[in-house]
Amino acid sequence: MTPAENRHLPADGLWSIGQLAERAGVSVKTVRFYSDRGLLPEAARSGGGHRRYGPDALDRLRLIRSLRTLDLSVPDVSRVLDGDGREDVPEDVLEDVIAGQLKEVGSQLAALRWREAALQLLTDCATPQERAERLRLVGAVSTPPGTAALARFWRCWLPARLPSRVVTAVVDRAVPVPPDAPTPAQVLAFARLQDFVTAPCFVSGPRAGTDYGQPEVHASGKGYRPAVLYEGLPEAFELAGPDVRAGRAPREGEALDCFVAVHAAALNRRDTPDFRRTLHRMLAAEPRIDRYWQLASEVATPPAETARPTPGSIDNWLRAALSSSNPPMAH
Repeated sequence: MTPAENRHLPADGLWSIGQLAERAGVSVKTVRFYSDRGLLPEAARSGGGHRRYGPDALDRLRLIRSLRTLDLSVPDVSRVLDGDGREDVPEDVLEDVIAGQLKEVGSQLAALRWREAALQLLTDCATPQERAERLRLVGAVSTPPGTAALARFWRCWLPARLPSRVVTAVVDRAVPVPPDAPTPAQVLAFARLQDFVTAPCFVSGPRAGTDYGQPEVHASGKGYRPAVLYEGLPEAFELAGPDVRAGRAPREGEALDCFVAVHAAALNRRDTPDFRRTLHRMLAAEPRIDRYWQLASEVATPPAETARPTPGSIDNWLRAALSSSNPPMAH
């Protein structure tokens, strides 16, 4: 409170609710609202039962208004006020509240950017049929979008009884993070990706040996060790990553050797020329989810940039390297 405001205090040093409201530039209803919620304690009551407020109430009311202007909730304002000057309350209460508010605002901005890109996507349509199809796709996506459907797809697609830490690691690598400021093309790619993973053939549960099903190594009862496969593949992908990013042709080398060794360990085999030929045939016959990886790449990469390698594109590179190292046998 300023010295001038202090000079205008009544003789008893207390303001009525109307006097406090007038000096703070708010309505009596506002002062009463904050008082009733414990944010603005009254100093006393008059003989007629009217609320009276001390000189510190004006500064506190101004602080409350400042915090509310930042759209802080009443409970958050209460946390800040309770922590003001108290030794038993952490000094970073305000910082925590502001950080939470920034996170919420960021989420709101991301939602607005997704809505804007989705609207632009619907504007840029060549035909009514294309607009109707895009509307169906984007209408099924929340804003900002969540990735729960994508995670469920991987948890269903991966083999049963895989250790939870391995499942978590695979999901983290395979599920793209939706961009905060997407282009219309990225919105469409994400909508198509969600539509892909929620197709009936996936929701009902993929099975080994079926279209869009699981690889043979996922099948139980054959002595396969899929946990070994999924724990070892990241190393092979890491080794092959630089070649894929540089656009180099698939080739033999350390990355392919690691890739084959991991599959051999998972299948309880040794890495021999005969095993490599067998592995090549096995992988060539496996069901594919290339559509997933293509869309995941489009979600993660703006159209003007070079596509970023995904686990799927690196896996394809390694399979091509295995194929080139196993030429068809002469008849």
